[in-house]
Amino acid sequence: MSNTSTPGGKVLFSVLLGTFTVSLNNSALNLAVAELMAVFDASATDVSWVVTLFMITMGMTMPLTGYLADRFGRKRIYLLGLWGFLAGSALGALAQSLAGITLARGLQGVAAGLMIPLSLSLIFSAYPSDQRGRASGVWGFAVMIAPAIGPSVGGLLLEVSHWRALFVMNMPFALLGLVCGYRYLSADPANRRRRFDLPGFVLITLGMGAVLFSLSRVETLTDLLRLEALLPLATGLLALVAFVRIERGTEAPLLDLSLFARPGYRLSVILACLQAIIQFGCILLVPLWMQATLGFGPLTTGLVFLATALAAACCSPMAGRLIDRYPPQWCIGAGLLVTLVSLAGLATLSEATPVWIIAAWMGLRGLGLGGAYLPSTTVGMRDLPEHSVAQASAMNNMARRLISSLGIVALSLYYDTAVNAALQRGMPYAEASASALHQAFLALAAIAALCLPLAWRLGRAVTRQAPASSGDAACTACAPEHALNPVSPRRPE
Repeated sequence: MSNTSTPGGKVLFSVLLGTFTVSLNNSALNLAVAELMAVFDASATDVSWVVTLFMITMGMTMPLTGYLADRFGRKRIYLLGLWGFLAGSALGALAQSLAGITLARGLQGVAAGLMIPLSLSLIFSAYPSDQRGRASGVWGFAVMIAPAIGPSVGGLLLEVSHWRALFVMNMPFALLGLVCGYRYLSADPANRRRRFDLPGFVLITLGMGAVLFSLSRVETLTDLLRLEALLPLATGLLALVAFVRIERGTEAPLLDLSLFARPGYRLSVILACLQAIIQFGCILLVPLWMQATLGFGPLTTGLVFLATALAAACCSPMAGRLIDRYPPQWCIGAGLLVTLVSLAGLATLSEATPVWIIAAWMGLRGLGLGGAYLPSTTVGMRDLPEHSVAQASAMNNMARRLISSLGIVALSLYYDTAVNAALQRGMPYAEASASALHQAFLALAAIAALCLPLAWRLGRAVTRQAPASSGDAACTACAPEHALNPVSPRRPE
C-alpha cells in the first residue's frame, strides 16, 4: 500500500475511507432483507426498494458530478457526498418504518453518486501518471475487500444486535473520512462561470432513472412485456438517445461526450461494460447453480463468493503496479485469459462436483477480475486531462450500470426460457437448470474472449496517446493553480 506519510498517500487514505464505507454498507445490508420483512410485516417486493432505490438514485446523481465538481470544487462536492452518506446512515438507524429506511437509502444513493465518480479523480490528482495504476490498485483492493467482508460483518451484527447496527457501523468510518478529507484534500479552484445544462440534466436523469427502474422490476419474459415495465424502459431509452443528440450540439454540456473520441477512453469503457456483464452475470448464475440445482445453502454460496472477492482484492494492487511498469495490454490480457478459463471451468460443473472445486474456479475468477477489470478503467482514464476525470469516471460508471443491468435481464430471461422449454420436453428440473447454466457460462466465456482483442487495442491506443499526454503535463507544470494537491511539479494535467 502507498505510504500514507506522503501527500498522495494521505489523499488516497482519505478517499479509501469514504468508498470503503459505501461498499461495506451495500453488501452488509443485503442480509437484512429477511429481517426487515419480518419486523415490518412487509413483502419481498416492498423490502427490495431498500436496495433498488439506492441504485436508482445513485445512477441519477452520477451525471451531475462533473458539473458540480467544476462549479464548486471536487473537495467540496466529495465531502458533501460523505456528509450525505453519514446523514443517510443516521436516518436509517433512527427510522421507525420501512418507508423511513427506504428514504434513508435513497439519500445514501445520492451521496454515493457524488462520491464514487470523484474518487478516482481525487486520487489521480495526487499522483503522477506513471504512479496512478499503483494508487488505483490500492483503491481497488479496498473496493473489492469491502463486499467480501460485508456479508460476514452484517451477519454477525444481525446475530448479536439489531438491523439498526448495519447503519450505525457506517458512522465511525464516515466521520474519520470527513476528518481526513478536510485535513488532507486540497481545494481546487471553482469555475463560477460554468453554466448548468438543464435540458441535458432532465434527459439523462429521466433516462437513467426510467431504465434502471424498469430493469429492476423484470425477472421473467412476462414481466418485460408488461406495460408497467415496457413503458418506462422505452421512455428511458428514448430520453438517453435524445440526450446524446442534444449534448453533441450544446456549448457547455452536462457530460463531455467528446471524451469518447479518445480511442483509449472509448475502448476502456467498452471493456468495462463487457466485464461488468461477466461480473454481475456470475453473481446471478452461481447462486442459481449452487442453490437451485445443487441444493447448497446461502452460507456455502457466500463462502464461494468470498473466494472470488479475496482473490480479486489481493490481485488488484499487483495489477496496478504492473500497468505502471509494463504495456497494460499484457496484464489486462492475462486477467481476461484467466477469466475465460474460469468461466469455461464453471460451465463444466455437474451435480457430482465438490464444493471446493466450485470455490477454486471462483477464486480463479477473482484473479482474472483483479487483473483486468479495474486496470482497464485506470488505463483509459489515467492520461486524460485532470478536469475531465470526474466526468469520465461518471460516464464509465453509468455505462457499466446500464449495460450490466441489460445483461442480467438477458441472462435471466434466457435461463427461464431454456428451463421451461426443457421441462416441457420432460427433462428433470435439475438437469434442465444445469443445461441452461452451462450455456450461459459459455456465453460469458465468449464475451471474455471478445475482450481480448479489445485489450490489445487499448494498450496500443494509450501508448500512442502518451506523447500528447506529455504535452499536457508540461502545460500543467506551468499552471499549478489548477492542481488539487501539488505533489509533484511534473504531474500531468
